Amino acid sequence: MTATPPSPAAPSTEPPASAALPPGPAAAPPEPGGHPGAPEAAHGPGAPGWRPAHAPGRPPGPHPGAPAPAAPGGPHSLARRLAAPLATLAAVAGAFAYVGAVDPNEPGHYPVCPLLALTGIYCPGCGGLRSAHAFVHGDLPAALGSNAAAVAGYLAFAVVWVVWLVRAARGRRTGIVLAPAWWWLVGSLLAVFSVVRNLPFGTLLAP
Repeated sequence: MTATPPSPAAPSTEPPASAALPPGPAAAPPEPGGHPGAPEAAHGPGAPGWRPAHAPGRPPGPHPGAPAPAAPGGPHSLARRLAAPLATLAAVAGAFAYVGAVDPNEPGHYPVCPLLALTGIYCPGCGGLRSAHAFVHGDLPAALGSNAAAVAGYLAFAVVWVVWLVRAARGRRTGIVLAPAWWWLVGSLLAVFSVVRNLPFGTLLAP
């Protein structure tokens, strides 16, 4: 009796356990505060409820539910801005009114210039009060004859005050900054004015 050799085993069609799943990227760790197993929240365009913080090219505006800011200005704000120039005008007008009422051509009302009393030399301000008195009464030739530099100062003040008032009404700051060259020019003109009015040919500029 002969033994029958064992038949070869049929090959298995199932893959090994190690090759059941293809290798892939490792799962990302959950974010802090999240729940294990919860899907990661989508961010950026395409996510539910996403919209840009502000439109490109435009500054970010207030929140739709926030109240609108109050518009600058108003009567109270305008009154505060005009308070300083109007107060300055009132002070200058009061001083001119006093000089116009009390004649400086009469002695005893105002102090005498110390430089004129001690040396007999006219300073740049000599005749300023008489010039203001004549200017208030509308006598421009007498005002120029007493002190032409003072009349130029009156006109300069009027221009600066009007600019100040307009800028204050518009809510803009008023700052007049002159270069040092301008201050040197003004000082030089006053020095020449003082010298000329004390010379024999400068009697027209003397008070």
